[in-house]
Amino acid sequence: MGKLTRRARAKADYYAYSAAREWPVAASGIGVVLGAATILPSAIGIVLSVLALALGTATFVRDLRLLRARWAGFEFSAIAAPFPTAELPPPPAYPGAKYLAVPARGTALVSDPIDEALSAGNFRIAVSEEPYRLPPKLKATAPHVLPLRAKGRVLFNGPIVGMRGEPLPAASAAPAPIRLHRARFFDAVCSNELATLRITRKDTGEEYDLRREELADSSGSLRTLASSELADLVGVSTIAFTSDGKLVVVLQSRRNSASAMLLAPSGSGSLEPQDLDTADGGRRRMLHTAVIAGMERELREETGVLPGEIVSTRLTGFARWMERGAKPEFFGITELSVDGDTLRTRRTRGAEKLFSEGANVLDVDLAALGEELSAGTAVAEASTLPARVRDDASLPLLLCLRAAALRRTLHH
Repeated sequence: MGKLTRRARAKADYYAYSAAREWPVAASGIGVVLGAATILPSAIGIVLSVLALALGTATFVRDLRLLRARWAGFEFSAIAAPFPTAELPPPPAYPGAKYLAVPARGTALVSDPIDEALSAGNFRIAVSEEPYRLPPKLKATAPHVLPLRAKGRVLFNGPIVGMRGEPLPAASAAPAPIRLHRARFFDAVCSNELATLRITRKDTGEEYDLRREELADSSGSLRTLASSELADLVGVSTIAFTSDGKLVVVLQSRRNSASAMLLAPSGSGSLEPQDLDTADGGRRRMLHTAVIAGMERELREETGVLPGEIVSTRLTGFARWMERGAKPEFFGITELSVDGDTLRTRRTRGAEKLFSEGANVLDVDLAALGEELSAGTAVAEASTLPARVRDDASLPLLLCLRAAALRRTLHH
């Protein structure tokens, strides 16, 4: 029943999100129903009710036609070409930033100085009181984008956390707080996830490419998160190593909205509002504690690891995933007290069965990987990685491994 319940909830989330943006049509429909229900057994009542029903039906039909015309006013086509990194330089504020492009997996903007600054753990957070709302230009395409993205996938409009600000190295010991905001997953689907689509207005032929319209600032460089208008949901991923040194990986199902049927990190997903709260009901004040809470929650949900089996988690890196609207991604590494053989017997429970085909363990030598990466080898081509990782790893898994291996090399 768990899968059926989750599928029903996904459908309910979709219809509720669409209905909230097309309430006049819903109101007309209700008017038709009420008109039919108020037909009374009296001559005057019957006449008035029939008139109300006729007017309500005419209005409802008109609104449906207008709605259909509005929904059909856009044409969507997928952008198959690699992300145009040459046309969108990194923000000048990002020190040592560079693009990493992995064929068939995606493109990420990374910065080793930012990764190093994260290890200090001195970034504070401030949560906005106002929830995120789609800009009007994106709200117009939302009714068409949502069914397009939902086809063949199971999407829930769950609560997420977005980000305004960057974890940049600062001269002072106490950088300015990074602003976070609450949003819903469908907000991200209708904003960040448009980066792989070209939208054309049928009446004018005008094209809308989010990569150029929303990701570029006035100078032509990539916008910072501080100046973005997208939902910018915060991605959190961690790679866990068992007590006998095995790397835990998760095979994503075909229903995943990103990285379907690829190997994912041990725990990977989005930061949620619950991750901002402490166990005693307080509010987390530091970025690294909130992000680590999200990583460990995802790890427990996707692998069956118990809370007492997590020894420690530390933050290792940051990136922006360009094909997903340059959304922020954080990476970590987790030490477990349980061995690989025990973990293999665990089964994913609840809703995660829809998204995960199960966990497995692999042999990965982070020290050897770090040396190879420091010598200039691309992470997707590193011979020290198992062939299955090179061939089937998702972009978050490769970035997790890269960040952990480089941090290990720097600190040893």
